[in-house]
Amino acid sequence: MTAPNLDHVTSIEGLDALLRSYRERLTPAAAGLPDAGRRRVPGLRRAEVAALAGISPGYYARLERGQAAPPSTEVLAAVARALRLDEQDTARLCRYGRPAPVASACSEPVSAGLRLLIGQVGSLPAYVLGRTQDVLALNALGAALWQDFARHDNLLRMLFLDPAADGFHRDLERARHRAVADLRRAATHAPHDRRVTNLVGELAVRSAAFRSLWARNDLGTPRTGDVEQLRHRGVGHLELRHQAFRDRAAAHQQLIVLHPEPGSASADALVLLGATAAGPPDQACGAALP
Repeated sequence: MTAPNLDHVTSIEGLDALLRSYRERLTPAAAGLPDAGRRRVPGLRRAEVAALAGISPGYYARLERGQAAPPSTEVLAAVARALRLDEQDTARLCRYGRPAPVASACSEPVSAGLRLLIGQVGSLPAYVLGRTQDVLALNALGAALWQDFARHDNLLRMLFLDPAADGFHRDLERARHRAVADLRRAATHAPHDRRVTNLVGELAVRSAAFRSLWARNDLGTPRTGDVEQLRHRGVGHLELRHQAFRDRAAAHQQLIVLHPEPGSASADALVLLGATAAGPPDQACGAALP
């Protein structure tokens, strides 16, 4: 099936045919799904695409029927990842999207206390995590440390869905273990929070490693002060202590600071990394930082 010409997209018309063409050309095996025998339609089922993209099956079906409002570019980017589209086809699909409103880019506001702290630790990588480990804000050195990751939106998605995690964390399993334990604690304290349940559902569909860790009962409590062994392609090996701070004004938010031993090779490497990290703090979720 030939994809529509999208050089000049002005409406949602044609999105339905484009989605069907991409879905029908992707085999279950190529999508990492089991092939359950004979299928009545070529390629993936609509429900499978929706599950891989982390969106509602009903909403995806309406998109393919041309019955939904214009989707956001974030939704279409998730669909593109689910359909294993290359850069050119992803750009073609995302031309149909509408930009997400700035106000909705962040799941929660950063507390005033954490905004102040992150602005005062510019010589160390630092970031603010929300209840579901959304990266609400990070400083310039934190952004430089994570430069190989495609996005800095959510720590769990970075650890389980981004291939860069494997080369960056020398002990990826431990980093994942701590992140999942933190998410489970959030789920215990807020069992009806849809952000938690939606994130768990998305990761369970898209990551076998997450499913395995989430099913375990021995995760315990996340420990602060652990030393992270990292590999950065620009400055090499880093040993940084992971320290978490919570604000009484927003107990579900935490400031994470990564710091080396004074006088160590890692301290020197951070100075070198800092020389390349000029610029204002990165507003990962639209958080206004000092």
